[in-house]
Order: sequence, then structure tokens, then C-alpha cells
Amino acid sequence: MKKQVIIDCDPGIDDSLALMYALASPELEVIGITVICGNVPTDAGVENARKVCRLMGREDIPIYAGAQAPLSRALVTAQDTHGEDGLGEAGIPAVSEAERAYDHMTAAGADSDLPEGVRFLMERLSEGKISVIAIGPLTNIAMALRRRPEAFSNLERLVSMGGNFKSFGNCSPVAEFNYWVDPEAARYVFEHSKVPVEMVGLDVTRKILLTPEMIAELKKLNHPMADFIVRVTGFYVDFHKIQEGIDGCVINDPLAVGYFIDRTLCSGIDAYTTVETEGLSVGQSIVDEKGFWKKPANSRVLTNVDAKRFMRTFMAALFGNEAEGMVR
Repeated sequence: MKKQVIIDCDPGIDDSLALMYALASPELEVIGITVICGNVPTDAGVENARKVCRLMGREDIPIYAGAQAPLSRALVTAQDTHGEDGLGEAGIPAVSEAERAYDHMTAAGADSDLPEGVRFLMERLSEGKISVIAIGPLTNIAMALRRRPEAFSNLERLVSMGGNFKSFGNCSPVAEFNYWVDPEAARYVFEHSKVPVEMVGLDVTRKILLTPEMIAELKKLNHPMADFIVRVTGFYVDFHKIQEGIDGCVINDPLAVGYFIDRTLCSGIDAYTTVETEGLSVGQSIVDEKGFWKKPANSRVLTNVDAKRFMRTFMAALFGNEAEGMVR
């Protein structure tokens, strides 16, 4: 049976690849996409989500704009990493009004002060069991959880791409970007979620590398999705070469989708986790591995991944038999 999920995201190059993976996976029924500011401002992220849905032939999926800023601080984007448009400045055409086959939410009554994306999360959770794959800052989740905590009793799983345990940060020596952008939201979600947060952090995502060899194979496919990946990741590859001295690019977010589908791809530990909101280590995910605080575990922190098996399943989901031999 397909698992119903909401994808909460800030597209973003790797978010876009994760959306492609989720929409191509027969195991998942994506019932909605909520967008948060992070890699790019919210409106740009909405447009990028529309572009991915058009590419995948899934214009029927509703896309809702979430919060325009973190809970209590100014937004800092990652457009230096993803390009001003969030898709590597690849010139992907905009989605016209005529191509948008979904409607805005109806009047929200008492919740009319909240963004549509937050209201959608609350309303869908109030209706019954569902899971959320959150691959951006956790602002939308925190806002919904604060306003309607009782709805989150229906949350089956919360998989969050964010944080880092023993790996170094990617926007400070100790902090991963998604939690650093809105540490107050991340902290609130970890400390109040009704289910353990399954943290897909840099410890595992750094091992998910789209290599130059894979990109060369994608170019041979003559396939719209392959062409899209090649076009949007060019900017990303250049950034990784300059910033981290690696060939290819790390694609963090698709692993959150792959792990949601198949938990055996990764292993980890159960621990109490919180997020620092002040000082030099703002945004750091603090994992109490040894139980120093004597608090019950509120998270599953991933520490190892079968990277090759993941990349094979990712490529196979998108390209079927054409992907055979692409990952060696």
C-alpha cells in the first residue's frame, strides 16, 4: 500500500531532485507540497516546486506557500549555493497560470493569520494518519505544531533532512543549513513532536555524491528528467568544487525520501536531541548520545548509509532499466 506523505521543502537544487524521486516512487502518494523559505525565498521555492511537478507530469498536486521568514530572525538564503533562482540559474521556463491545475485553500477562519502551507499541514493532519518528509527548515512544521498540537497525534513519521552529529557543519563549523536558518523552529519541533524526529543529517547525506561519471551517463539518456538534473546541477557542481574541493555535488535531500521508503538504507542511534539557538554554535544539533541529560530519546539520528545502494535505487526510480550500470 502506498504511504501518504506531505513534502515540506525549500527548492533548491537537491530539494528538486528529492521531489522528483518522491513523485516517481510507486511506494509514495504525495498528497501535497508545502514550501518554506530557506535555500530561496518562499515564492521562488513555490515556482520551483511547480516546475518539478510539470516535469513529472504531476500538475495535479497542490503546492502551498508557507512562512516567508523564520520564526524570530531574518532569513538568510543559500542562493550562493543554488543560484538566484534556486535551480542553478539554468533558465527553466516559468509555469504559466494555465498550467496550474490546483486551487488555493478556502478561508481559514481562526487560522487565517497563518500561511496556506501551515494551514494545509494542520488540516490534513487533523483528518487522519499521514507522514511528513521535511527537507528544508522546520518553520512550517513548528508553526503548525504550536497552533494545533492535537493534530500531530495523527503524524505517523517525521523525517527531517537537517542537522549533523559527528560531521562538521556546512554553514558554520558546527551547524547544518536547514537548522541554522531557523534554529528556534528546529528546537521547538525536536522538543514537542509527537513522534521521534528521524534526523537525516550531514553524517549520512555527505556520502550521497552525484559524480561526474554519473552526470556523463545522464547526458547519454536523452531523457527530460536526466536533462533537467544535468542542467540544474551544473551550478551546484561548480560550487562544490570551489567550496569543498570535491568533484561532483552532494545531493542531501533525496536521501530523506529514500530512507523514508526503505529504512534499511541507513542505520543510526536513538537519542535526545535539541538545537542551539544562541552564540557561536547557533543551529548546532546537540545529540545526547550517552544519555547525559537522562531524557527520553526524541530522535532517530542516522549515522551510516549504504550510499551506492541508495544511488542505484534513486536512479532506478527515475529511469528504470536505463539506469543500469550508472552507479558503479
